[in-house]
Amino acid sequence: MATMATEQEIHTIDIRKEIEIAAPLETVFASVLEELGPGSEMPDGTPFPMKLEAWPGGRWFRDLGNNTGHFWGHVQVIKPPTLLEMTGPMFMSYPATNFVQYRLAAQGGGTLLKLTHRALGLIPEDHRVGVHEGWEFGLKRVRDLALRKAGR
Repeated sequence: MATMATEQEIHTIDIRKEIEIAAPLETVFASVLEELGPGSEMPDGTPFPMKLEAWPGGRWFRDLGNNTGHFWGHVQVIKPPTLLEMTGPMFMSYPATNFVQYRLAAQGGGTLLKLTHRALGLIPEDHRVGVHEGWEFGLKRVRDLALRKAGR
């Protein structure tokens, strides 16, 4: 059987977003963990079962039950309530690596949440474009969860 070698182009993603949330730092951090874990859902409201082991080296994965799922990454750094960093393939089922950082800071009576997502790999164009919408949705979910927890 003959095999053919093909060349593919390496692409990158460099996303930086921030959102101000009218809730305490600890509440927003807890909401980040919830959105990345058991509270995760799709834009149409469908649950998206994720698990995040919130300690250094902890796994972040999509749990489909019966020991099936999709590994998204490992916790690289966690310093509650101000920093969470993760590395891994995320949703990418092709050669790629990702770095995601949530950095939180108290600001006025609320919290400034900064998100950074950097990736390198054989990333198709639809993922390079669509990931922006995904992060926008995720940040709004964190805000909504935090506001609900803060009673606002």
